Amino acid sequence: MSDERDAAADNAVTDGKVDGTGLVEWPVALSGVTESVVTTLGPNGLWNAAALGLHAGDPVTARTWGNTRTRRNFHRQGEGYVQFVDDPVDFAEAALSIVEREDPILASANAWARVTVERIDSGCEGDTDWEEWTLRPVESTIERETVPTINRGFGAVVEATVAASRLAVPDYDESELRDRLAYCASVVDRAGGPREREALERVREHSSW
Repeated sequence: MSDERDAAADNAVTDGKVDGTGLVEWPVALSGVTESVVTTLGPNGLWNAAALGLHAGDPVTARTWGNTRTRRNFHRQGEGYVQFVDDPVDFAEAALSIVEREDPILASANAWARVTVERIDSGCEGDTDWEEWTLRPVESTIERETVPTINRGFGAVVEATVAASRLAVPDYDESELRDRLAYCASVVDRAGGPREREALERVREHSSW
């Protein structure tokens, strides 16, 4: 971890809001399912980045699907860094490829929380095993505050990563997924910017689309 990140980590608890019970709060308000990038420490000493949907509630929960690095690292370490990014390329890379880094925090993270995780449920959907986890922040900080803008292309990239990740899963209809991907591509073409277009190319590169 860099000296700068060490300093940020030292300040994280005081930067993060603390509720009436003394617990650290999330650095952003969560509702519905919020897309994030989580980094978890692997046995090789590198931080693996992956997409993770956060289900709002008390506590916040998330599911891992299959025997992923995130699932294994959750079991091994019991924690990770949940990050809120607005860069579509970073999100697409995390969602569909193997990204390993020396630093747990992405440069594109506007806010992050170090969370402890606990498995509370597991099951199987089709041929895919899943595990459900609670996530509780123990450190959090806001790296930068930005004026939010709405870009339909970014949303289309997120949907494209979901569809592309399911192409190799027998339980899903491949032709339907490819139709969805074609629609997402048309939205990015009409409403996305350069980063959204680059992100869509990463989706093609890291999938069988």
